[in-house]
Amino acid sequence: MSGHSKWAKIKRQKGVTDVKKGATYARMAREIIVAARFGGGDPAANFRLRQAIDRAKQDGVPNDNIQRAIEKGAGGGAGSAMEELTYEGYGPGGVAVIVRCATDNRNRTAGDVRSYFSKYGGNLGETGCVGWNFEERGEIGIERNTKLDEDALLQAAVEAGADDLDTTMEDSVYVYCQPLDLEKVKTNLEKSGYKTATAEVTMTPKSTVEVTTSDVAKQLLRLLDILEDHEDVQNVYANFEMDQDLMQEFLN
Repeated sequence: MSGHSKWAKIKRQKGVTDVKKGATYARMAREIIVAARFGGGDPAANFRLRQAIDRAKQDGVPNDNIQRAIEKGAGGGAGSAMEELTYEGYGPGGVAVIVRCATDNRNRTAGDVRSYFSKYGGNLGETGCVGWNFEERGEIGIERNTKLDEDALLQAAVEAGADDLDTTMEDSVYVYCQPLDLEKVKTNLEKSGYKTATAEVTMTPKSTVEVTTSDVAKQLLRLLDILEDHEDVQNVYANFEMDQDLMQEFLN
């Protein structure tokens, strides 16, 4: 698990979330709109939409907001102006960063993302400049409890069609699979009695950059945080490794 994945999960476990509910609701609405626009408004037939709805509910988005977003995406109109964009660049310390957005105003989004990179010691690059160093993987999170047997879970994951298992996080175990197998693996794990907390397609770095100094760590984590807090930004991926103590410095 890359440093950025650990960073995101540590924040989630410690309850360090966006306190601006409006920004959170807007971000999740965009994700639902895009999912419904490209896959239809029926969650039963649109796995991406089901996952977007689940994440929205976990973030406390009201059902009325969710339903309006589905209708907007599936019905065209204002939803048809929403588009997905990907930005790539380098953060402090030469860390590769990918930013995936959903926006109805690409000029606004591009300007904001570019300014964040510049302000926090990074450099926004051309499409493809760092994407080659990442690969898509399906990721399924299963919450730890006293009854969880990791050996049994590993066997069940392999039988479900998974490729790998990460047990390094304190509160959850993560199962990895091919992106196209995500729904199948999730369903098979649930049939085996495991309750899945998250399921999404993520970007995993093929190689990483080690961040060892406090100054670079703080500047990098500030960049990632401000990107992730932008309402147009859906996901941020970065290829750094960092000692957990440096992450904790930023949180304290």
